Amino acid sequence: MLDYIWLIPLSPLIGFLINGLLGRKIDKDSVGYIGCGVVGLSFVLAVLSLFSLLQLTPEQRVFEKILYTWIESGGFKAEIGFQLDPLSAIMILVVSGIGLVIHIYSIGYMHDDEGYPRYFSYLNLFTFAMLLLVLANNLLLMFIGWEGVGLCSYLLIGFWFEKRSASDAGKKAFVVNRIGDFGFILGIMLIFVTFGTIDLTDVFHSATEGSQAGIITTATFTAITLLLFLGAVGKSAQIPLYTWLPDAMEGPTPVSALIHAATMVTAGVYMVARCSVLYMLAPISMTVVAGVGVATAIYAGSIGLAQNDIKRVLAYSTVSQLGYMFLACGVGAFGAGIFHLMTHAFFKACLFLGSGSIIHALGGEQDMRRMGGLKGDMPTTYWTFLIASLAIAGIPPFAGFFSKDEILWKALTKGNILLWGIGALGGFITAFYMFRLIFMTFWGESRVDKEVARHLHESPMNMTIPLIILAILSTIGGFVGIPLIKGWNKIDRFLSPVFGGHGVSEPVHHSVSLELELGMILISIIIASAGIYLAYKMYVISPNIPERFTKRYQTLYRVILNKYYIDDIYDALIVMPIKNGANLLWKGFDDLVIDGIVNGIAYLVEQWSKVMRIIQSGYVRDYAFSMVIGLVIMLLFFL
Repeated sequence: MLDYIWLIPLSPLIGFLINGLLGRKIDKDSVGYIGCGVVGLSFVLAVLSLFSLLQLTPEQRVFEKILYTWIESGGFKAEIGFQLDPLSAIMILVVSGIGLVIHIYSIGYMHDDEGYPRYFSYLNLFTFAMLLLVLANNLLLMFIGWEGVGLCSYLLIGFWFEKRSASDAGKKAFVVNRIGDFGFILGIMLIFVTFGTIDLTDVFHSATEGSQAGIITTATFTAITLLLFLGAVGKSAQIPLYTWLPDAMEGPTPVSALIHAATMVTAGVYMVARCSVLYMLAPISMTVVAGVGVATAIYAGSIGLAQNDIKRVLAYSTVSQLGYMFLACGVGAFGAGIFHLMTHAFFKACLFLGSGSIIHALGGEQDMRRMGGLKGDMPTTYWTFLIASLAIAGIPPFAGFFSKDEILWKALTKGNILLWGIGALGGFITAFYMFRLIFMTFWGESRVDKEVARHLHESPMNMTIPLIILAILSTIGGFVGIPLIKGWNKIDRFLSPVFGGHGVSEPVHHSVSLELELGMILISIIIASAGIYLAYKMYVISPNIPERFTKRYQTLYRVILNKYYIDDIYDALIVMPIKNGANLLWKGFDDLVIDGIVNGIAYLVEQWSKVMRIIQSGYVRDYAFSMVIGLVIMLLFFL
């Protein structure tokens, strides 16, 4: 089966071509079946590939399939090749599995949209690009997938391009990501200059040997990894390049689930984890990764406290959770970061699709202040949403508890108490804003428009079944990483050959460590529970508290509500100066100088032509008269 891993990304590419070229000539049902079928085939092939990989010993679990040499020029060589190891195996399962669920959900959610074939062709192309990214065996092929998901995110975020806000959000995502991609390109170039290759296996092998021999300095590794991390910051929406992600909510809700859960935004985390060998040789870069991650986690979470748009709350939640993944990578717990990536895909996809179910039932309403009391009318959506919220809050035995607790534990033992403290505070904030969302949306008195309330109903089965599947995964998905008991953290042990032992849970050898870890687990649960209780107190028991709080701390509330005015600051310091500078060059240089030269030459030719037109009249008598005058002048000259 491993010889056919190239079929995993090829399948959705074929779906893109069929729906893209023939989508308007076939019926909608066929478009949906093709769109889902090709991703379903990728998922089946991914499962079979995983089983084939498990038949090998841990040391043998790296398989490469080279299809052909793509570019060969001098010392540069790039191949079309795919690499399957434990890390890419988990990623293809998450991308194709969650992608399949979202494709199925989209059949019901987007069925009445005029752009239905276009939507599924974009969705298939997105899946192809992401699978190419995670399976690529070299950095250049990875970059093709990297840019592919960037292009598709632009197309999907701006899918309803008739809306100015949607087209602007798509352009913003595209431009901001180009900033990060510039760093990624420079990082790849520096890798080639340093190692003479872009093949991932060869690069990591040369890096280890070069470091041990003292041939390659720490400064070189730091430069490479920081440039690569700039790409990750853009793609995974970390400080300071996070601003595109909340605006990406302008796209259809299934797109938000696809971008925010299992695919595009996790590409940066995957890339850092994939390059763990390089990062472990650059301590300064590791510190930067951890610092940016924990700062983003607490910062984005605080913005989510005051948002009223249900999708924007979830968007800032995504930015925050990605920060936790980078925190894990920054302290060397790469396995914990990928574990959280996986569990986050389950509960965040469930949350976004659940919000889509709510928006669908309310006729497009996204403001939580116009919701309330929905759990009776939408029981399936409510219970699945509640399970996913418990998972992201870190309540046992749901999936998010195991992965988030693993990150906090590693932040404490491999990092320092400050990293743990900020991460724990972020956990409290996460629990609060998620259950603020739950109580405002599903509990209390209904604030739904009366006309809309008459037609309230649960979503159709093709939307609720994906929610149930994701809720089940959000419940049991964490059991592959049970802490404390030796040998039960299966996912860390599965990933350990990729990370060379980095990030693998060490067995507990004495009671002090066991007591400490148990104590930290208990503290994490108490912190999350406190966040939930505070939300219950403020939005169920005493719903007048939020209003009193916002009146008392108006300035603080406005700052958080307006996202710390970062977008306005960026506009004032970066966007407008560039725009004004471009206008100056356009009107001052292009119009006056460039156009002035061209138009001036044309004007001179025109004026000269007017003079010549007097002479060249076309009448014989005028020419005869000119000849006589000329003859007279010549005679006068000689006489």
